[in-house]
Amino acid sequence: MLLSHIKSTDRTERVHPVRRILSRISPLFALTVLLPTALAVVYFGFLASDVYVSESKYIVRTQGKQAPSGLASLLVGGDVAGLSGSAISAVAEYAASRDAMTALNDRGQLNQMYNRPEVTWFDRLQLFGATKREDLYSFFSKHVSLNQDNQTSITTLVVKAYRPEDARWINERLLTLGEGLVNRLNDRSRIDLVRYAQQEVKDAKEQVRVTALALAQYRNEHAVIDPEKQAGVSLQMISKLQDDLIATRTQVMQIRAFAPNNPQLPVLQARIASLTKEMKIETGKLTGTSGSLAAKTADYTRLALDSEYAEKLLANALVSLQSANNDARRQQVYVERIVQPNLPDKAHEPRRLRGILSVLVLGLVAWGVLKMLFSAMLEHNA
Repeated sequence: MLLSHIKSTDRTERVHPVRRILSRISPLFALTVLLPTALAVVYFGFLASDVYVSESKYIVRTQGKQAPSGLASLLVGGDVAGLSGSAISAVAEYAASRDAMTALNDRGQLNQMYNRPEVTWFDRLQLFGATKREDLYSFFSKHVSLNQDNQTSITTLVVKAYRPEDARWINERLLTLGEGLVNRLNDRSRIDLVRYAQQEVKDAKEQVRVTALALAQYRNEHAVIDPEKQAGVSLQMISKLQDDLIATRTQVMQIRAFAPNNPQLPVLQARIASLTKEMKIETGKLTGTSGSLAAKTADYTRLALDSEYAEKLLANALVSLQSANNDARRQQVYVERIVQPNLPDKAHEPRRLRGILSVLVLGLVAWGVLKMLFSAMLEHNA
């Protein structure tokens, strides 16, 4: 009996200090500080999976070249079809898109990586059974991020996974997919540039054909080759006829002065009448009638100018086509890797001690604020 009483007394003395400590802990402190901290210790100490981070850096460059001319200058606008300004954003948007996720998960690789055996239940992708596509994308978005430096245009690609090789594989594949996207944009730019240039040449050739046909039809209908050249020939003929007329009249005057009865006078007078009539005919061809060369010159000049303008357009279109073909032989925009995806040798996340301390500090802050509020309420009620 005495020995049993002594053991009971020792046990009571040992239990009393614990009870005294627990009795001094308020329920509010236990709820806001002790319980969250205990949960944080359990999670960060036993449940949180190791997360490995792989980083890479790249820049989207534009290959410099001379400023294009003709239609090409209208298409590119001082840049390669606007690619240099939009390709950077396009690569970044694509890397975090559903299309990129689908390409990565073409054989279910992402599902396997996000459900590795070493991944704890809390961090698994398939937390509640089958995974839908949107669930996978939401999970994928949390593990991929891109940060762009606006001053240097360097983009940093950060990928998180639960194995080092998985993180590097995803990073490498995203860079490869981004390069493929830029190549497709390049191909589309080349095809569009050459196609538009070829269409310009085709339209110019058609315009040349139409204007040449109109000019030929006008020549056939009005029996004229070149009114200006023909007018020059007619003027020369009129000048020659006028010289002959003057010479003949001079001869007639001389004969009448010295031999009025000369039998050549009728012949010369007939020649004068013939020359005068021929001059009127030639002058009528130049001016005075609707069919004269002067009336034909206006329409002919218009058609000739249209034909000449069409030929110049065709020459410019051929130059633009040659320039477009030269541009198509060069890669215009490309992705240059500055830092290759690294293979992490240790887990970057979670930061266990920092997480536990953060929960503890937040709990203490919450406890202090709530305690002050409750104290103020009690004083107010009293």
